[in-house]
Parts: sequence; structure tokens; C-alpha cells
Amino acid sequence: MADLLTHVLLAYAGCTILSWYRPIPTPWIAVTMIGAILPDLNRVTLIVSNGTLEKLLGVPFDFGALSTLGGAVILAGIGSMVVTNQHRRTFVALFAGAVSHLFIDGIKAYADGAAGAWLYPITWARHPTPNLYVSSDPVVLAVAVSITAAVLAIDRYVVRRD
Repeated sequence: MADLLTHVLLAYAGCTILSWYRPIPTPWIAVTMIGAILPDLNRVTLIVSNGTLEKLLGVPFDFGALSTLGGAVILAGIGSMVVTNQHRRTFVALFAGAVSHLFIDGIKAYADGAAGAWLYPITWARHPTPNLYVSSDPVVLAVAVSITAAVLAIDRYVVRRD
């Protein structure tokens, strides 16, 4: 859960910083925060296994693909079709949140020293990761909360868009 909250908080902080340069309406910041959750939808395998869906659909299926760039495009596309208007803006916001999630996951520690193939379908290459953090470490959440609190304080008390 700390990993999910970290992605949402950092998406909020990133959008807030970007809004200092070009105003972003609050609802679109919220949509970007929802987009930061999209790559973690592969956790649905905790409820339904890939094998169950393979039997049901009759084709090979793997939820792991949702944690890739291609999965982000598909999920953002599905999410943008749900809204009644402003499909492109919704797609961009959801996709930006998902890309921020994939980037943050791309620098965490992996046992073999290489990140996942998150650039699929562009390439199957797994780049070496700098092993900056372990996602289950509570310090990561504390850093994310600190960054978000600092950005929020700067936004409220220094930037002040009246």
C-alpha cells in the first residue's frame, strides 16, 4: 500500500510543480493521480489468476503487461473513453500519471539489477536500474510525504495564485 500511495503523492507533487508554469485545473491533477494507479492494476492477479482468464477467454493472457508502456496506453485509452467529453485531455492526464509511475518504478531496486521490460511494446530491453530504493521500505513513503508537503506549502504560501 505504501508503494501505491507513494505513486499518487508524487504524481500530485509533479502536477503541482508543473502548474506553477502553466495552470492545471484541480480536476485534471486528480485524473493524473488516478493515472498513477493504472500500472498497479496488474495486482488484480491477487484475486483472479492469469490461468483463469486464459481458460475463460481461450487465449494466452497475462496481467503483467499492464505494468508496461503499452499497458499504460491501453488503460489510459479505456479510461478516456469513459468520460463524456474531453477524451484527449483525459487520455493525456491518465497517461502522464501512468508514465510517472513507470519512471519511479524504473529506478527502484530489483534483485537482478535490471528493471522490468516497462518499455514494451517499443522494446523488450530491461535497462540497468540505479537501485535507489526498495518499494516496501517505509522511508520511501516518508520521503514522498515530505516532498508532497513541501510542494504543497510552497504552492499555498509562496506561489499564491489569487
